[in-house]
Amino acid sequence: MSETSARASSETPSRTITTRARGWSRFFAIALALHIPLFFYPILRLCQWLESPWWLTLMIFLPLGSSQIISRIYLRNIRVFWARCFRLAADFWLGISPLMVFTLLIFEVIVFIGLVPAGTAALAVIAISLLCGIGGLLVAMRPIVKKISFTSSKLTSPVRFVQITDMHIGSRSRSFLENVVYKINQLEPDFVCITGDFIDASGIQTSELKSLKSINGPIYFCTGNHEKYEDLDDILNRLSCLGVNVLRNDTQYYRADLQVIGIDDMEDALQVKKQLQHIDVNRSVFSLLLYHRPRGLADAAEAGVDLMLSGHTHNGQIVPFNLMVARVFDMVNGMYKHGDSRLYVSQGTGTWGPVMRFGTQSEITLFELSPERVDINSPERVDINSPEYRRN
Repeated sequence: MSETSARASSETPSRTITTRARGWSRFFAIALALHIPLFFYPILRLCQWLESPWWLTLMIFLPLGSSQIISRIYLRNIRVFWARCFRLAADFWLGISPLMVFTLLIFEVIVFIGLVPAGTAALAVIAISLLCGIGGLLVAMRPIVKKISFTSSKLTSPVRFVQITDMHIGSRSRSFLENVVYKINQLEPDFVCITGDFIDASGIQTSELKSLKSINGPIYFCTGNHEKYEDLDDILNRLSCLGVNVLRNDTQYYRADLQVIGIDDMEDALQVKKQLQHIDVNRSVFSLLLYHRPRGLADAAEAGVDLMLSGHTHNGQIVPFNLMVARVFDMVNGMYKHGDSRLYVSQGTGTWGPVMRFGTQSEITLFELSPERVDINSPERVDINSPEYRRN
């Protein structure tokens, strides 16, 4: 081994350790910066308004202030009943904390100008936050069915399919998946698309996912970022054993006039463009692209993709986080068009972290697509779903 190679080899471990140390330092700095406004301030302020003795303040502050560290670091992979209960409680506290901070800031002004006493204001803040949290919990547990309909000249017959995304099984339970599968089967789709973040924990067993086998019709799946954080290969093997078509920068045909493409999730903003260069997109049939992040619509349009399905954003899940998400992604929720191509961004079927939604909605998306009829006496296409069209 040359002197240069030996020096490089000896420097690599120290460089790796330094990089990791910087990463952890950055993580703790961000965690502390978030903990101060979200947890420390409301706890200490409300205890002050309620004139709680120091020992009671400490008993409240220590478990609530450290709940996220305990839940996400020390109890992350412990799958016993008490640990799950603690994680659920910690996530509920995480969910109501931004609502509590917002409400508290309003009452700061009210107390300052003397409209209500501090103790009454504290009780009002707690009551409003809990009511909002309970309401958000109910919304998160009951996904709505959102219907999307349009026509395409590339289809030879109607097709209906369902998109679910961001289920986060692991954070969410097997019973939640079973309820979603039950709703899907009631819709009687031809096939189902799962656009990533289906699982967000290690060691999720096939038995917890077996309800997928009761879905009638093919299931197509593309990876999300959370699968990459866990035991990705094991997750994909379990899904394949359950009959799920795992599409990793690959394509399959549902039928002769409908092509389904799946691309692996990546942080790279050019991932869609790069992968589509190696995938044969059939421009003569309807092409459906599954990609977790709502990026790359223009590249998909250039490649000839007709419809792209994404998730990832959760539409912020809890207000005001939707404002933060909108600063990262140009397309956050709903349908977008670029030329003849469409992108639909789902708000997500499940939730990450708190089982809670406030200002957003969990959804199962049903797509009902129909062929266009072309009138031989006119160069214009006729939408068979339009009220002007009547069958002969």
